[in-house]
Amino acid sequence: MDDYLKEALEIVKAQASVRNMTEEEITSMVKKVAEGIRGISEGAPVVEEGAGPATDPKKAIKEKSVTCLECGKTFKILTKKHLATHGVTADEYRAKYGYKKGTPLVSKSLQRERRTKMKDMKLWEKRKKAK
Repeated sequence: MDDYLKEALEIVKAQASVRNMTEEEITSMVKKVAEGIRGISEGAPVVEEGAGPATDPKKAIKEKSVTCLECGKTFKILTKKHLATHGVTADEYRAKYGYKKGTPLVSKSLQRERRTKMKDMKLWEKRKKAK
């Protein structure tokens, strides 16, 4: 048996001892890990599956969540802090994925909720009274 296959079996064996896995999962994982180890040992470039955007940019902003196209995680709002973990600003993120300049990186429900809250507060009327 090849060395890379033995190493793959050890890795999958350790994974299977931690969680329940079906036979299909075990065999597919052994194949993937063995191919990866063989590719690394032969010096072939490793292709990551998540190299491109996780989802379609048009479908990333949903009703109750926003999907980060860099990592694929879902949020209610994409904050500056989260985008900084990927090394981009909000403007760079919008430009990279083809959003318009002023597009809010917020879920639609949260955006609607904030809009109604501001309308209920009627800050523009309070400002006129203060003058």
